[in-house]
Amino acid sequence: MSELKGWKEIPIAGIPFKPGTEYKTGSWRTFKPVLDDSKCVRCLLCFVYCPEGCITWNETENRVVIDYDFCKGCGICAAECPRQAIEMVLEAA
Repeated sequence: MSELKGWKEIPIAGIPFKPGTEYKTGSWRTFKPVLDDSKCVRCLLCFVYCPEGCITWNETENRVVIDYDFCKGCGICAAECPRQAIEMVLEAA
């Protein structure tokens, strides 16, 4: 088996081979998404659009869960939410 290439060796438009949830990266974000369960209609568009895969569905609790260990605070989930149930909030110091 050939050795895997580093990120600098991947060609432009290359596809990453590891998910964003493999390494904890959420410690450096400036804003974090906060979900308002009362507005959420469980459409799961936030799950679909999250580029890091840090939004999951908890079937037991019947709710969306955001894993802040991996969330980079990009805000895509908040921008795509049709009910504005996700607000980007300044991360506490």
